[in-house]
Amino acid sequence: MKNTIVGVDLAKHVIQVCSFSNKKVQSNIDMTPAKFTEWLTVTNSVTIVFEACGTSNYWKQKAISLGHDARLISPKLVSAVRQNQKTDKNDALAIVQAALLPDVTFISGKSTEQQQLQSIVRLRELCIKQKTAAGNQLIALLSEFNIKTSSRNGSLNGVITATLEEAENGLSFEFREALSAAWQHYLSIAKSISVYDSCLEKAIEKHADCKKLLKLEGVGVLNAINLYIALGCADLGTFSKGKDAAACIGLTPIQHSSGGKAKLGS
Repeated sequence: MKNTIVGVDLAKHVIQVCSFSNKKVQSNIDMTPAKFTEWLTVTNSVTIVFEACGTSNYWKQKAISLGHDARLISPKLVSAVRQNQKTDKNDALAIVQAALLPDVTFISGKSTEQQQLQSIVRLRELCIKQKTAAGNQLIALLSEFNIKTSSRNGSLNGVITATLEEAENGLSFEFREALSAAWQHYLSIAKSISVYDSCLEKAIEKHADCKKLLKLEGVGVLNAINLYIALGCADLGTFSKGKDAAACIGLTPIQHSSGGKAKLGS
């Protein structure tokens, strides 16, 4: 089983498993998630390659915990290798074929801790977008009544408070009630952002690698966590050069070289 490579195409309800050994496909079948978990438990140690997707980190961690050599591979590479139409079977076979390419680069994946930090960051990012959208909508709606918002009149908070309290501005009770609800929604989003910030500040104290990144000039809590997430599961100490770490997070110039002439772009 040591020379067996298993390509796994993950989906929500069906998991396609292609087993390759002795230079030929031994099987290419679909399983339910529960059946696949059972298969991982009873199968001897093999190399399992998952196409990187939303649930691939979970399944990689599960496979490793059950004694398998689990890896993630780029969906773009799998798509380029796939020879026939897109089906679950062809995708699972293409994962195997891509894994057998010489000098193939696998994706490092993320640990459970990194996934949790990434989730908090994404929740925060969504709240920031919602806050901006809600604030812009309130400013635009008030401007239709010639109510201007600026730092002079207390910004958005001051303008809405004054608008709600002024009895002679001609606004109906229903509109005031709706405006008040919209403002409370805006404040609720702002409060959520503060909670996420607090969670990140507390979490970074538990991660030694994040605390190391904080020592870099210009790197705060958010940048340290984003770097920690982007660098994958690899120990930060494995990078012998700063350029290697930069390449890992994509900070490398575009290259279009041919005929022995190297051309580096932005």
